[in-house]
Amino acid sequence: MDLKEIQNLIKFVAKSGASEVKLETGDVKITIKTGGDEKETTIVQQVPVGGGQMPQQQIPVQPQQQAPAPAPQAQESSAEKSESSGEDTSKYITVKSPIIGTFYRKPSPDKPAFVETGATVKEGDVLCVIEAMKLFNEIESEVSGKIVKVLVDDSSPVEFDQPLFLVDPS
Repeated sequence: MDLKEIQNLIKFVAKSGASEVKLETGDVKITIKTGGDEKETTIVQQVPVGGGQMPQQQIPVQPQQQAPAPAPQAQESSAEKSESSGEDTSKYITVKSPIIGTFYRKPSPDKPAFVETGATVKEGDVLCVIEAMKLFNEIESEVSGKIVKVLVDDSSPVEFDQPLFLVDPS
């Protein structure tokens, strides 16, 4: 079971209002418990390794909120302002976050950023990393072009499908 399937399962459980869901597929057992009024979701995952079993790990997870988070609203309003100020962003391609996590522009704090505004990128170039559940996922460019704008601050939380970069394909 991959990360995307687990995230979709968490979203489904949060929307359904169920208090506990258990799922067993092959070697993986997952239990998702929601804390009702506490607004907390816990995942318990148990994976056997080499015939033995690992102890259960409990991972607290932030639930999906019904109302949009304040940070994306602020970004949307700044994007609306740039559009209303006469900038035509329709010719640009938007690179969006494929997962929920923490956005990082650099591979590590002491290294330079993957890309800067004005940089030329090719298809497959790494633009940033998004940390989700202690895993750092490299986000690669799906288009060749020039980075016009970085839409997210370094070390900021990002949502699924949130715009990260504007790329000019011409």
